[in-house]
Amino acid sequence: MKKIGMLSLGCAKNLVDSEMMLAMFDKSRYALVNDPKEADLIIVNTCGFIASAKEESINAILEMATYGKKLVVTGCLAQRYTDELRNTIPEADMIIPISEYANLNELFAKVLGDEKEGIAPLDPLKREISTPDYCAYLRISEGCNNFCSFCAIPYIRGRFVSRPYDEIIEEAKLLKEKGIKEISIISQDTMHYGSDFAGGRPNIVDLMKELDGMGFYSIRLLYLYPEEIPDEMIDLIANSKSIKHYFDIPVQCASDHLLKLMNRHGTKEEMMRLFKLIKEKVPDAILRTTLIAGFPGETEEDFKETMEFLDEVRFDHMGCFAYSREEGTAGYKMKNQVPDKLKEERRALLMGHQRKISYERNRTHIGEVMEGIVIKVNKDGEYTLRSSWNAPDEIDGNIYFKSKRPLKSGDIVKVKITNAFVYDLMGEEVI
Repeated sequence: MKKIGMLSLGCAKNLVDSEMMLAMFDKSRYALVNDPKEADLIIVNTCGFIASAKEESINAILEMATYGKKLVVTGCLAQRYTDELRNTIPEADMIIPISEYANLNELFAKVLGDEKEGIAPLDPLKREISTPDYCAYLRISEGCNNFCSFCAIPYIRGRFVSRPYDEIIEEAKLLKEKGIKEISIISQDTMHYGSDFAGGRPNIVDLMKELDGMGFYSIRLLYLYPEEIPDEMIDLIANSKSIKHYFDIPVQCASDHLLKLMNRHGTKEEMMRLFKLIKEKVPDAILRTTLIAGFPGETEEDFKETMEFLDEVRFDHMGCFAYSREEGTAGYKMKNQVPDKLKEERRALLMGHQRKISYERNRTHIGEVMEGIVIKVNKDGEYTLRSSWNAPDEIDGNIYFKSKRPLKSGDIVKVKITNAFVYDLMGEEVI
């Protein structure tokens, strides 16, 4: 029996691809292993989004090559730099871009020297779930039509394509049957779902209504473009049985001048109206955003506007990246590139400013009782919780709590928050 190892890098959307790849191998002929020393074939599913991710992917490929096993490279880096990788990394037995995934079973079989009958074609309804047994991601589309001038995703993953509605519902049912309690809805452009269907229906609201009625304990919506969120979706979340009151809305900046350069489609005023509306309709909403510091042409006034925007909206969670100049994007050729040192200075200032806001926001939760899922068993009766306050992927802080009874991952408990820090909360289980 041959053994297959997988190293999955990058975002949750790429992880879903990795899970689908692992499910291709007939378990009567192949075993999945975590130790690369044991593997006959190592698959490195790469990220190629920004410079740091590309560097991580290259380093991972070279590290896996040291084990002397059959080595296949897939994913975004393989799609974006197919020829370059084939010419410069002879250690890899095969570079397979995303555009060749239709033939993935044949290509894997070729590398292994096996018959392809033991390796099934890629099937979105067959995944080897790698997340804990109480949660999973549910991908609803592929690609993106936005062409933000800083982003290479449309050039890597192609134009936006909604996944068939019935197929999503079927997969959701399969996940529910497996005992999954929490699903996270992921996409390059979540709110755009259904826009490419005839008549634009079913749309994202239709889909979420159906999922909401399926009995999951928790449903999370991730990656929401601010200009695409309809009032109907906010109302649905406000009154939902299971959709968490968590809004992950990347704004990138809060300067109309810079938003236009970024090819973002909304304005600062429109974003302010959106966040005001969310707070009115969903008073306990948790807000998260992502910013880019040092985009080409960013002035001190632009930067100041974004800082002031943080004070006005008061996000619970915020991530910030220094602009990465990516070849093939419109931003790459722009004049007035911001020096790296200044980009990092602005990023640090934004993060420092947000730390104060996060601490103040976190303090408001002291005394509150939060219900959620135990995601980690620590030691000495201490556990980690995920509630509406924090999302998967460790992008937010943690909720640590004590319990007088033994718990296990996946248990649903109530925790009273007793202390708060810049990023984390602490509490005690309420029985």
